[in-house]
Amino acid sequence: NKYIANSTGFVCAASTNYLLNRIWTFQSHDPQVTRQYMLFLAIALIGLGINNGIIYLLSDRGKLNFYLSKLLAIGVVTIWNFLMNYFFTFTA
Repeated sequence: NKYIANSTGFVCAASTNYLLNRIWTFQSHDPQVTRQYMLFLAIALIGLGINNGIIYLLSDRGKLNFYLSKLLAIGVVTIWNFLMNYFFTFTA
C-alpha cells in the first residue's frame, strides 16, 4: 500500500533525523527522550503541512514550476524545522 509505505518512510526519516539532531547538531543530553521525540515529530508534521501548502500555492494556484516550488518549500521548511527544534525541542 503506497500510503502505508509513504507513512513508514516519513516516520523512518523523521526518526533518523531526530537521532542525528539529538546527537550531532544539538548534542542534547536531556533524559526526556520521549517528550523530545514527540515534539520533534509534531514539528516535522507541521513542516510537512507547510511544505505541501507552499507547493500547492506556488505550483497549483500560482502556476510556478513544480520543482522550483518544491525547492522554495524545502528552504522554508528547513528554516522552520531548525528554528522550532532549536527553541523548543532541544532547549535544556
